[in-house]
Amino acid sequence: MERLRAVCLALPEVDERVSHGEPTWFAGVGRRARVFVMLADHHHDDRLAFWCPAAAGAQEFLVAEEPELFFRPPYVGHRGWIGVRLDVPPVDWERVEDLVADAHALVTGRSAGP
Repeated sequence: MERLRAVCLALPEVDERVSHGEPTWFAGVGRRARVFVMLADHHHDDRLAFWCPAAAGAQEFLVAEEPELFFRPPYVGHRGWIGVRLDVPPVDWERVEDLVADAHALVTGRSAGP
């Protein structure tokens, strides 16, 4: 959780708040702030994971390729969000950082890469 928090807070214009009983990270300022990462710590099932928006088609691809790591989360999965397990060792933090940066870019309209 602390590592995920650090990854999220390293991005520009990010605020952490509790939403739906879970730590949630918002990108943007004021009313324009939008959720880009939500921790899912046994709140909805028995997994420790986070949920984030993903580019069109990414959810289907990731879930098909690595179903032990990725899943379609409840409530937001129908909008293309991806669930990423953090309780399946070893956690690939470089990949987590990329997914979080991509989610941030999606909600802010900024490029995730150089």
